[in-house]
Amino acid sequence: MVAFAGLQTLCQSHADASPLPQSPRRIARRPSGWIIWTALAVVLAAGPALPQAGVQFIKVDLSIVAKGYRMSKLIGTTVINDKNEKIGTLDDVVADKDKKELSFAVLQVGGFLGLGRHLVVVPYDSLVIDEAGQKITLPGASKDELKKLSAFNYPA
Repeated sequence: MVAFAGLQTLCQSHADASPLPQSPRRIARRPSGWIIWTALAVVLAAGPALPQAGVQFIKVDLSIVAKGYRMSKLIGTTVINDKNEKIGTLDDVVADKDKKELSFAVLQVGGFLGLGRHLVVVPYDSLVIDEAGQKITLPGASKDELKKLSAFNYPA
């Protein structure tokens, strides 16, 4: 409120010092100046934005992140068995909501060019991924065994 009183005094003293009589048009323009000063006072009074309570950030070791597997690069990769036979492709990776960890791998088996495909789910931990993230192996699996698993359909 002090800023507004000082502003009003400043405006009045400036208007009183004017040697020319003020026309009604000039008086009509004067209120726009106080709008700008009011907006400026509100912005300054608001202060800086404060972080939300309960949100905590942790420092992440970027060297560890750089060594991880990017799911966007793994999806679509051919999955082979330990006999080096192609048994499918990695269609998706699903995280468990409760455990907040990667729990399931969705594999596309069978079919040709997306036709006749069969989606199955295997535990993510059963996949063996090479160091470069280029080769995914599902030891002990075969196309026929995977086709026998229950079909998985993404929820709508």
